[in-house]
Amino acid sequence: MLVLTLSAAISRMHPPVCGNQEAASCVGPTTKQMTFLLIGFGLLVIGSSGIRPCNLAFGADQFDPNTAPGRKGISSFFNWYYFSLTFAMMVSLTVIVYVQSNISWSLGLAIPTIMMFLSCALLFAGTKIYVRMVPKGSPLSSVEQVFVAAFKKRHLQLAEQPCVALFNYVSSDSLNSKLCYTDQFRFLNKAAIRTPEDEINSDGSAADPWRLCSIQQVEEVKCLLRVVPIWVAGTVYYLSVVQQQNYVIFQAFQSNRQLGHNHFRIPPASFIVFPFLCISIWLPIYDRILLPWLRKFTRKEDGITLLQKMGIGMFISIITMIISAIVEDRRRSLALTRPTLGITQEKGAISSLSGLWLIPQMTLSGLTEALTLFSESEFFYKQCPENMRSIAGSFLFVGMAGSSYLSSLFSSVVHKTSNWLAEDLNKGRLDYFFYLIAVLQILNLGYFLLCAKWYKYKEAGSNTKLSESKEQS
Repeated sequence: MLVLTLSAAISRMHPPVCGNQEAASCVGPTTKQMTFLLIGFGLLVIGSSGIRPCNLAFGADQFDPNTAPGRKGISSFFNWYYFSLTFAMMVSLTVIVYVQSNISWSLGLAIPTIMMFLSCALLFAGTKIYVRMVPKGSPLSSVEQVFVAAFKKRHLQLAEQPCVALFNYVSSDSLNSKLCYTDQFRFLNKAAIRTPEDEINSDGSAADPWRLCSIQQVEEVKCLLRVVPIWVAGTVYYLSVVQQQNYVIFQAFQSNRQLGHNHFRIPPASFIVFPFLCISIWLPIYDRILLPWLRKFTRKEDGITLLQKMGIGMFISIITMIISAIVEDRRRSLALTRPTLGITQEKGAISSLSGLWLIPQMTLSGLTEALTLFSESEFFYKQCPENMRSIAGSFLFVGMAGSSYLSSLFSSVVHKTSNWLAEDLNKGRLDYFFYLIAVLQILNLGYFLLCAKWYKYKEAGSNTKLSESKEQS
């Protein structure tokens, strides 16, 4: 953030102001200026990749999952974490963007830079009170060992009672809860078959972990594999959110954005704020009103399961895309058949349909994120082994990045095979595109329901060592 701020504040670090000159006469950035800017973006990516997968897991680790108050605290923490996140994003898209656009780019970048510095100061100020789990090597090594050992012993036959016959060893300093045996992915169980060639250390562990793994290790890998199909469904779901946020700005450009009889017009980019506003309102209502009621009704600490919340969110996303298509069809029809409010620059006629009709679909889009996306993040955290929770935290952001690439590919294919996504929306059929996404989400929901029915929630005993560690901290 400091590098980006300097690139805007120091005149030699950016091209001269172009003003109202023709684009052809504007001076572009030099190699040094572009390199300096890219260094800032590179540092931003590295910093974000260190923060995003870890801060959510680190915050939830402050609660003891072996107690009822701790489990309730984790659920509430996820809700309030995303409430603060969406509120911050809403401020960024309004206040910070206004400062950058109308006052100064250097000041607009300096504000989040100062906030980031304060964030670091607050983080380090609390080091003495945090519950910190000391890492025990790379969890990916254990995953690799299971696959390698299972491949080496692929010709062996599984025992009739695998939970009794397989090698069962749990390290005394392990942070992971002891997992119950499951029948899914049985081919991995071969990694825990003990043969005469396998040697055992004095503490009971395998001498060669690349040839013999414990059934605990195998079950940890199964936890990771079980969430992958759910992760795929979440990635495809987020495609609808990305597409809607992309095209709502273009819809707003060709809609009536005037409020009342005054001359104020809603900026097109401001419609992106409504999903965040919906999330900021929904999460406190859900956490303080709906969740306690659901706990009494279902007699479950989480009210309803995370997979049920995700399924409801995916269903609402289908309704959202259908409503978006209906509104777009109406906007286009009015632009073509009734007197319009003028012509947008380099685009088509402005429809007389009020841009306020775009708010319901954006509000529903925010509701689907609150139900699906945030539940998905909590699901990964709770269903992955304790030593893989940072990996679980990265699942969500990798899936969101994958959705963005998938969205670009999807749009490119539609753009090349049809005229639905014309630059002038009145000449295209964006409503057909939204209907197509709705069909895709229907198929994805069907796939998700099959995965949810097949899925087995992680069953584990209490981790005494982990509980004692948190009490001492």
